[in-house]
Amino acid sequence: MPKPANPAVKAVNAATRLFRSEDELARLPASERIRYRLMADDCRHHANDNIAAHIREGELDELKAEVQGHLQQVLRALVIDTDSDHNTQDTAKRVARMFIDEVFRGRYQPMPAVTEFPNAERLNELMIVGPITVRSACSHHLCPIIGKVWIGLLPNEHSNLIGLSKYARICDWIMSRPQIQEEAVTMLANELHQRVRPDGLAIVMEADHFCMHWRGVKDNQSAMVNSVMRGAFLKDASLRREFLSLLSRKQ
Repeated sequence: MPKPANPAVKAVNAATRLFRSEDELARLPASERIRYRLMADDCRHHANDNIAAHIREGELDELKAEVQGHLQQVLRALVIDTDSDHNTQDTAKRVARMFIDEVFRGRYQPMPAVTEFPNAERLNELMIVGPITVRSACSHHLCPIIGKVWIGLLPNEHSNLIGLSKYARICDWIMSRPQIQEEAVTMLANELHQRVRPDGLAIVMEADHFCMHWRGVKDNQSAMVNSVMRGAFLKDASLRREFLSLLSRKQ
């Protein structure tokens, strides 16, 4: 005798199949509509991916309400009486808004506008931007990651130059997602390299991970430092030393 289908599996299959009707999609929760579009386009949607292109007007508000409802159930499962506890009555709403509008907004908002300028003077000397304060979250425990980023660029005559504040905006957009630091720095390097197209690109990130400070080993002294070196910074040891030596002065 065949085993009865799992209702949960049936629900997932119904939500993720390729619908023919927009009316069918409209009856789904916002998260399932967005997921449907991502899957229809064969688009990855990991924790550190930007999915803004698949979100329609008004759906972020729906998504916040949906997340709020699920977080309310998490609080209930933690046996917290949010009805009589004035401190937690609006916690689910606050956390849902924080996740989508603030700490994870790099997933849901499009790339910020970045003004680019031609390298009219054919600048080709080392440029360093930083330290830029960055805030992210560990995708393993959703604990804060707070640190600083330094960016080194060796432009060429064909490079696009961008405004100083735009480096901070791009950093914030990339970092405001759940992720691990090693991948975050690589994603930042890819974005900057594509926009500026320099002969060399170097990024160093130093950050405190609250998944170590707050839980587990509870070590308050450890920080993680990692770097990405591209082009001239990877090939030219003297250029790499110059960049790293200037960082130590700025600290």
